[in-house]
Amino acid sequence: MMAECVEDYWYEENEQMICGVKVPSILGDFVENYPSIVDRFYTKFYHVPSNKPDEPQQILFHSNRICLVGLAKEHAAFRKGIRSVSFEVGKLDRSENKVSGRKKNGGMVLQADSTLALITCEDNVVYKVRSCVQGKLIEVNNRITTEPEIMKIDEGYIAIVMPKLEQCQAMKEKFLSPEAYQAMQLC
Repeated sequence: MMAECVEDYWYEENEQMICGVKVPSILGDFVENYPSIVDRFYTKFYHVPSNKPDEPQQILFHSNRICLVGLAKEHAAFRKGIRSVSFEVGKLDRSENKVSGRKKNGGMVLQADSTLALITCEDNVVYKVRSCVQGKLIEVNNRITTEPEIMKIDEGYIAIVMPKLEQCQAMKEKFLSPEAYQAMQLC
């Protein structure tokens, strides 16, 4: 399949009027470097286990306190190649989590060190993905079981966790900011 480029599309701009008012062109409003959804709506934080510095995790914190938990791009699993992702941890299958209502009743209660998923690499090394966030499990990203490569993008989360409102600030303070994380990577 051949790659398509902008020149492959034909567009003729027509002046449009609605109730006698000229509709402005959408082409004049296009911003080439418009911030992504992650950059606009989430605050990035990182968690690096002190005993496992090659297993950093990324936490995207939304203003509504929802947290997307995923792997940082520097995680060892990406270098080794991910063969499979499983949400079956011990006697629990995190993918069976069901929530309902505004308060997310029925969500599994997680501690910061609770295992969310197991990632098996091409060399058979298994990494445990920790929650990093104490709260209720809202949803897991079942799509990564068939397409693990989507975890590499910023929106490639493993699970959505909702912490208690009163714990949000304390959690943010224990995580690394992007600047602190980058400084740590350079050392």
